Amino acid sequence: MKVAALFFILVACAYANPRKYHYIPTEQFQTEDVDDDVMHPDADDDEPEVRPFAVQPEELTKEHWIQHGRDFVERQLNKAPNTKKAKNIILFIGDGMGHTTVAATRMAMGNENIKLSFEEFPYVASSKTYCVDEQVADSACTATAFLHGVKGNSMTIGVNGNMRYMDCVDTNNRNKYTESIALWAQKAGKASGVVTNTRITHASPAGVYANTASRYWEDDNEIRLDGCPAGTIEDIAMQLVHGEVGSNLNVLLGGGSRAFIPNTETSHRANGRRRDGRNLINEWLAAKPGRTYVNNREDFMNYDINRDGDLFGLFNATHMSYNLDRTRWELQDLEPTLEEMSVKAVDILSKKEEGYFLFVEGGRIDHGHHATQARMALDETIEFQKAIKSVVDKVNLEETLIIVTADHGHVFTISGYPHRGNDIFGLTASNAQDAMRIFTLSYANGPGFNTHRVGGQRVNPNTLDRTPVDFRYPAMVLLSSETHAAEDVAIYGIGPWAHLLQGTVEQSVIPHVMAYASCLGNGKKMCDNEEQ
Repeated sequence: MKVAALFFILVACAYANPRKYHYIPTEQFQTEDVDDDVMHPDADDDEPEVRPFAVQPEELTKEHWIQHGRDFVERQLNKAPNTKKAKNIILFIGDGMGHTTVAATRMAMGNENIKLSFEEFPYVASSKTYCVDEQVADSACTATAFLHGVKGNSMTIGVNGNMRYMDCVDTNNRNKYTESIALWAQKAGKASGVVTNTRITHASPAGVYANTASRYWEDDNEIRLDGCPAGTIEDIAMQLVHGEVGSNLNVLLGGGSRAFIPNTETSHRANGRRRDGRNLINEWLAAKPGRTYVNNREDFMNYDINRDGDLFGLFNATHMSYNLDRTRWELQDLEPTLEEMSVKAVDILSKKEEGYFLFVEGGRIDHGHHATQARMALDETIEFQKAIKSVVDKVNLEETLIIVTADHGHVFTISGYPHRGNDIFGLTASNAQDAMRIFTLSYANGPGFNTHRVGGQRVNPNTLDRTPVDFRYPAMVLLSSETHAAEDVAIYGIGPWAHLLQGTVEQSVIPHVMAYASCLGNGKKMCDNEEQ
């Protein structure tokens, strides 16, 4: 009886002040008319009287929003599609940059109503990201889609859906290979390049030049470890140096030197991974006259863009450092930024009279999310949009098609009814049912689970130091690495024929739009219209 009495007292207290305790009786969810106060609770009694953000006075008036809407309509009416031939094509990939990441980045930059540089582009579409065999995609099958125009199986690159993952024999079946937009550009006499802050042999950049049954076969040792006969398969690094597409790339910038040197040699304070004894960097240098290899920021920044020959830059044994780590570990003199690499790549490729194709990946957005380190992921998104802005400011948009998109999203969310101006990396003003605050940012799964639970109970967020840049944000389910999401992602376009990118589309249409705009490949081209 005493237990029952105590229970009813607690329930009565919760009903007396439901906004304080946020007690939600189960039976209320079984009715059709749920109290809106329960579904959308206000803040606690201890909410600060002054909110952390000063709303601009004009936002409080109806006239501001009416004029905003009218201005939008006017801009839409004044859009004039560019139907010229795209001399140049630039594809930017924000790896893992789903819609929530874009929204959270705006808030991290200081205001919900600002736009990232690529959000100023006039044309936007929605891309469906699934693989042939998986609802939730990886970066390999998506690279095949947005670079080759063909959807394939998860973990495979540059092959169709008939190629099974990690098939040691079938991986050499060229009948199942697909061609990338880079090859189409090279056949048309254009220059071509790859820029990434991941390993240059990683899934997304490998999509430019590789065909393989496994994204993990970056070097010959990885192939051996998977049980395939030694010497029967060209690893991804080998395809970059000696493959049909890779050997003809004019600019190659990123990380991952370990895949190109023997395990008896050292690069960037780490041993190589190759077991075949080959130094592929030396082989790349010897293949064509005038080539230059750089492995640090100083040599890279001093590289003369007017010299003849190709440029190969590797700045880390594995992935390049997070931007935040470059600062705290004082790596600024060792590794260039994504912005610096992108701008120099454009400068070099622009010398080609026939134009160029350039692939740029902001790859460490994805890695920050996998670690549930939201500060890292959002800062990398800021750096990504900086690189895009600098490139847009440099090129002639009358003749350059620029597409910005993501390969996939993440199980990353913004929640809890935070006020305008809320610290996106902090806590909401209201409590959960356990009378503790909740994080504005969280993940459905990942390693952040352990940071926020002890003995099955949630740790009080107010006791956690949230200031470290590598702080792990909460996850509902424990995994060693947070997963991708199946959400559609945005495609942003500007320049010739960018208006073709509208509506909800398959991810695999992207290279076909680029090919049409620049008269590449064997499909329909805008040049066909000029000949009629």
